[in-house]
Amino acid sequence: MPPKRQNTKYIHKLFASLVVISIFSCNPTKSTSVQPVKIIFDSDMGPDYDDVGALTMLHAFADSGKAEILATMASNKYELVAPCLNAINTWYGRAEIPVGSPKTLGVNIGCSQHWSDSLVANYPHLITSNDQAQNAVSLYRKILASQPDTSVVIITVGFLTNLNDLLHSESDQISPLNGKALVQKKVKRLVSMAGKFPEGWEFNVKEDSTSSNYVFENWPTKILLSGFEIGEKIFTGKDLIKSDLKSPAKMAFSIAMSFSDSDKNGRMSWDQTAVLAAIEGPEANFSQINGKMIAEPSGFNRWKNLENGTHSYLIFKSTPEKLSEIIEHYMMHQRIKRD
Repeated sequence: MPPKRQNTKYIHKLFASLVVISIFSCNPTKSTSVQPVKIIFDSDMGPDYDDVGALTMLHAFADSGKAEILATMASNKYELVAPCLNAINTWYGRAEIPVGSPKTLGVNIGCSQHWSDSLVANYPHLITSNDQAQNAVSLYRKILASQPDTSVVIITVGFLTNLNDLLHSESDQISPLNGKALVQKKVKRLVSMAGKFPEGWEFNVKEDSTSSNYVFENWPTKILLSGFEIGEKIFTGKDLIKSDLKSPAKMAFSIAMSFSDSDKNGRMSWDQTAVLAAIEGPEANFSQINGKMIAEPSGFNRWKNLENGTHSYLIFKSTPEKLSEIIEHYMMHQRIKRD
């Protein structure tokens, strides 16, 4: 892992800090004047722990009135994904958020650093395995059918398994529309941490390459992609684990970061960038290149530039250092006690 740049001038750091303070000086519990972004969050939580940071950010945005979390989905068949999602939701006072998991064939990759079993051992949750979660496709269909047209943003930070299965779903008692038509009617945009640009191999795309290929060829709405090359330059977690905060994110980062010397300056922050772009809008911190994502059956991805393409990938506008501060701030969000 490349270390953080050490040659940033003091005044630049001071200016960046003041910017972050000015952005976040308001009370995070106050509602904003804009309507919250309706979110379905789809995660492979287990192989890496940036998913925990990403879901923590979503709860911070929900507490500020910027996001409404409609559902959280497991795209990984590893048995502790759904319990971790439920535990984090419960910690932030939203135990009622439904959790889905794939009931078809899919990827099953566990957690080698033992942060996931630590979370479920230390934080309350009602779901104890993926088997107890709802069928992801049925839950997607139920949530989408109940929402206004073109209102839902799907954030996927894992495998595309559930979205592939959703697109292949047929009409049923939930909706007369098949999966593709339902997505086209109800989804505003798909925001995905996937791919490496302009081309390369990336974990989320490669591990279920069949689903990736189908989704990127057939998804009927706009797609915004945060590639590997974005998150690998943004390091977070160092301040979080030094804080007095108690939270699932602090536990996960404290445990997992200690496993690798390469993470001593922070963990690369892939999944958090997708959440930031989905809620704040990509224009706040990024520029975009329009075109088409091509996920080959092998799992290798390529890019075709198209001025009017419905896909786009992020490139930096804000510095990685500034984005690190913004993301770390949200990951250190204090939960709000609810009645």
